[in-house]
Amino acid sequence: MKILGVDPGVFGAIAYYDGQELLLWDMPIYAKASGGNDLDIHKLHKIIVEAGPEHCFLEKTTALPKISGKAAYSMGKSEGAFVALFVALGLPYTLVRLAEWEKYMACPADKGLSRQRASQLLPQFSANWDLKKHVDRAEASMIAMFGYQQQGYCLVGQ
Repeated sequence: MKILGVDPGVFGAIAYYDGQELLLWDMPIYAKASGGNDLDIHKLHKIIVEAGPEHCFLEKTTALPKISGKAAYSMGKSEGAFVALFVALGLPYTLVRLAEWEKYMACPADKGLSRQRASQLLPQFSANWDLKKHVDRAEASMIAMFGYQQQGYCLVGQ
């Protein structure tokens, strides 16, 4: 089963996982003339089509008390773009809460420890999130693994 896992947001990541192969993309963005960054939906469409997933798992965004209204808007916009692309491409998708996949994958809420947990689960791919700034790659990978298991598949070695 070909699974796409998405950690949304302008600095998120996308992971493709099929039980053996893991492909990763940093969120495609472009610099806006007015400042800041925005999601490059055309590149995002290309990534999804080329990956050819059979099911997509997208972390559901929620309003958090510690983030600004601008950040919440950006996260919601990102989620909406993914959902629209999944629907337009006829791809089945599941929105998954952060707490749900973290609990299932035994992933600590601490971002630094997320990379460590991903390395425990996928040691052969751990070079992909060696840097602290690549925590979203690790989390997208675990979302994809979560989706893989939710579809009834076991991880290699289990």
